[in-house]
Amino acid sequence: MNGIPGGLRTDQQPPMAIPLRHFVLALGFLVVGVGGGFVMAVASLPGLSGLAHLHTLLVGWVAVTIMGAMTQFVPVWSGVTIHSRRLAVAQLWLLVVGVAGFATALLAGTYAALPVPAALMLAGIWTFVYNVGRTLARARPFDFTERHFAFALAAFALVAPFGILLAVGFTRPVFDSVGVARFEVHLAHATLALFGALLSTVVGALYQLGKMFTQADPDRLDQWLLRLEQVTFPAGLVALALGRGLTLEPLARVGAVALLVGLAAFTVVISRLLVGATVEQSPMLARYWVVVVALFAWIALAAPTWWADPLAYDALFGHPDGRNLLLFGVFGFVVIGSLYHIVPFIIWIERYSDRLGFEQVPMIDDLYDDRLERADFWATLVGFAGLAAAPLVGLPSVAVAASSALATVGVGLFVANMLWTIHRHGPDGLAGVLASALESGEESPAAGSEPDVDVPPDQ
Repeated sequence: MNGIPGGLRTDQQPPMAIPLRHFVLALGFLVVGVGGGFVMAVASLPGLSGLAHLHTLLVGWVAVTIMGAMTQFVPVWSGVTIHSRRLAVAQLWLLVVGVAGFATALLAGTYAALPVPAALMLAGIWTFVYNVGRTLARARPFDFTERHFAFALAAFALVAPFGILLAVGFTRPVFDSVGVARFEVHLAHATLALFGALLSTVVGALYQLGKMFTQADPDRLDQWLLRLEQVTFPAGLVALALGRGLTLEPLARVGAVALLVGLAAFTVVISRLLVGATVEQSPMLARYWVVVVALFAWIALAAPTWWADPLAYDALFGHPDGRNLLLFGVFGFVVIGSLYHIVPFIIWIERYSDRLGFEQVPMIDDLYDDRLERADFWATLVGFAGLAAAPLVGLPSVAVAASSALATVGVGLFVANMLWTIHRHGPDGLAGVLASALESGEESPAAGSEPDVDVPPDQ
């Protein structure tokens, strides 16, 4: 997709360095997480390596990427200025240091130290919720994407204190005083995090990006399915989390069914948009097709599992053997596919948009290397397909290791492509993104005010 989508208020976006810094550091967590997964496939790591690996990927990579994307695109999509640039900078460093410290403590087995990085993660998440929440509150009435973002922010706000409680509970009997078992708190925490904070954001963003990248318009059936999703998905998530937290199996089962019905309806809409695409194939569309297939497969596996026992620990992610479909097939390919447009889009707006019509400028898709893009697509697709299929069909350990290695190569190519794009086309390169530029700490205009000129606020 080579053009700038219409209807976006790019004059409202924060300075380029803020979202790009989120993305760059999130890519670092992705490399560590995928590399760690490869090491875990061929050897054993100390401490609670599985939990450290999960937090590195879901919080360090996916959540930090979401924070950067929301900070960038809530102002762009909703036409309101970000509430505070300083808070947008603070949220990142609080969460990054917190996740790194949390994963390190889990690997080292120093569980008594876990509350400290957990508190930093809580501070970072609540800062993000407050800042983006104050921004989003000025966008009324909410559309489909904004409603899902608001719901996701509420889930983020609830997840963080549960995480503190669980961190303290590693070494102290905190659950004796609150009258709730650690197991139930863990189930509720993970349910809210995975399906409330992360998946709700993905659903809201994927619909907006899907329409943008396909240039297809939803028809009456799509609108009906979207209305169904907006009722069943959030209500189902709340019921599933409450049912798991209070050990109420019937409530959890009803919630699981409602969540899956809503998610299936949404997946049908996205697949119809992809089929009706009026533009040429692109890196985003190719990866969104993978997301659709993975979502349908995950729903088909999760439905009988959650119906049988939605409270079981091994059913936390749906079917015990379907975890990789959700983590890599859905979250992984949504994030990677979206970043192939978001990162070049932000850079293009910052560096080239004001030159359009005066000189020859590259298009958005010209900013990244298309050969690396194709190579990383097939490497990650084959690698993650092997990892997803391994527990379902019983692949030998050598095949699992080979799939993990191939996925690691694919992720490495993707990260290299994104960093090279920033280095070549960013005004100050990678160094400028990571440095604490003075302009990133300046406050945005007062709530409800408009910039004096139609250029990014830091110009």
